[in-house]
Amino acid sequence: MRIAKRVAILSSLLIVPAFSSALAAGAQNLETTPQAKVYLALLKAVAAGDFEGYKKCMTRESVKGIDRQTKETGIDPKKAMEFLKAMTPTELKFTALKVDGKKATLEATGKVGGEANKGTVALEEEDGQWKVANQSWTNAK
Repeated sequence: MRIAKRVAILSSLLIVPAFSSALAAGAQNLETTPQAKVYLALLKAVAAGDFEGYKKCMTRESVKGIDRQTKETGIDPKKAMEFLKAMTPTELKFTALKVDGKKATLEATGKVGGEANKGTVALEEEDGQWKVANQSWTNAK
């Protein structure tokens, strides 16, 4: 019985660190996926204030909505990008990715306004390239 307990304890000591590093590697590997890469490109465009670059990362349907909203509100692209920059999460970490054919959902954590948030990014494949359809961030627990 003592030997079985020792084996169980030793096994758990070896498995837990290996499992933890596998989880960390999985999160790190998410950044290399095409879905995460397009989202990171979108964030880079926002940081640079590049409205056209931002729209290139979005689906056609989303771009139509963006153009419609900017026209209806009369907001110019520079102000729109400033708003987006203020709402962009910092300390971004990808936590999960689910791909279902030409649609994908990327989950992440980060801080918006210094407050911990969880994010969901919906993506779609258009003409062989992944594009962001929309994103949602919440501080709800």
